[in-house]
Amino acid sequence: MANFADSPLKSDALLEQMKQHLATDAGKEIVKKVGHVYQINISPKKIGTDEVVYTIDLKKGEVTKGPYEGGKPDATLSFKDEDFIKIALGKMNPQIAFLRGALKIKGSIGAAQKFTPDIFPKPAKL
Repeated sequence: MANFADSPLKSDALLEQMKQHLATDAGKEIVKKVGHVYQINISPKKIGTDEVVYTIDLKKGEVTKGPYEGGKPDATLSFKDEDFIKIALGKMNPQIAFLRGALKIKGSIGAAQKFTPDIFPKPAKL
């Protein structure tokens, strides 16, 4: 968990939980179902500034800090920290977030549409 500790984002705790979740049987089902690689850019306040980059690889079932190194991700999603949390917890619809500009997408829209709250573990507490 040390590599996640140096960031001021609330999303770090959620992504750490997701890393552990993907190692479970339920996590392996998600990997089978989704099968895409996402690069996630999370900004503390404004999209595009002071971004912390994560890779959520739902082909291998891994969450890592840093840009995707295996070529191009299927989709790159950019959020503000609080909006990422809302989407992951199911409190904000990803499509509505996109329409409002709270989510920016580069790459495959089809892959981005599979990035739903269902892929995240239900957090015990954030």
